Amino acid sequence: MTTSEPLAGTSSRPSSSNGGADWWLFRGDGERREVPFPAAPPWRRFDRHETVTGDKVPYPRPYLIGPDQVEVVNAALHLRRPLLVTGQPGTGKSSLAHAIAHELVLDHVLQWPVNSRSTLQDALYHYDAVGRLREATLRRDADGTEPDIGQYIRLGPLGNALVPRERPRVLLIDELDKGDVDLPNDLLTVFEEGEFVISELTRLPASHEPVHVRTDDLDETAPVTRGRVRCREFPVVVITSNGEREFPPAFLRRCVRLDLPPPNERRLRDIVAAHLGPDALEDTDDLLREFLERRTEGELATDQLLNAVFLRKGGVNLDAASLLQGVLHRLGGAV
Repeated sequence: MTTSEPLAGTSSRPSSSNGGADWWLFRGDGERREVPFPAAPPWRRFDRHETVTGDKVPYPRPYLIGPDQVEVVNAALHLRRPLLVTGQPGTGKSSLAHAIAHELVLDHVLQWPVNSRSTLQDALYHYDAVGRLREATLRRDADGTEPDIGQYIRLGPLGNALVPRERPRVLLIDELDKGDVDLPNDLLTVFEEGEFVISELTRLPASHEPVHVRTDDLDETAPVTRGRVRCREFPVVVITSNGEREFPPAFLRRCVRLDLPPPNERRLRDIVAAHLGPDALEDTDDLLREFLERRTEGELATDQLLNAVFLRKGGVNLDAASLLQGVLHRLGGAV
């Protein structure tokens, strides 16, 4: 078989079921072709623009929730309390943090994705003792000077969020329920006091100048005096949970709780129009009905509907069961 011949069960031409539209980038025939890539969906573009502070952040994505949910978000903002967001996968829990930062012009979001190995220490700061010792040894042999300890301390996302600023930062603590069972309780003191201590800096003489430590923002440092970091404005903390386990009452008491319900049909139409334009709603009633029917049988995410509409808008025929199943597949249960 030559490379120009199609493999068994494949075709070197796009399926006629898609109206002859040449949407096949990959054809499965082993032949090399340098084809131009089409424009990506808006929610999968990673173009960046510059903020007022000079940082590069992704272009904002439309975010729509109901007025009842907006009320809860504003309550958390006024009370300076963490917002604990629950809901099914794909309801926009993580995206809410980015929407708040965008609307309130609060710079890019600091993110702490939690897993089973996450600790409070990881989120606050990291001290590279080995790196400092190595540098001290080299300098001692060269000129006898001591390396700046601040170069070996890097604040984590939570530590960075607590750096005193005129305007707060937004911190996303993503999927806290995946962390250790004691992690929510470990956060209580930090949430209540709005501060933490870098123990390595408390040993410095009282007359020592503030130490500039690195943050998890690129090329940014923060001054720390006597090892204490205390926020001026409590950060906007958005904590997401998939409901895999309950949190202790002491932790829940310090949070404002928001449950994001799956969007109804009207909200889904608004979301499609916001992301893809009002024209995208034409000839998509069947996709919307199919999405809602499948969602009653198992978990589906809103962006799966957007994927289907985007393909339909690009001329792709989604009547093929395998293609539609690939886009609107269930999120829960065994694959």
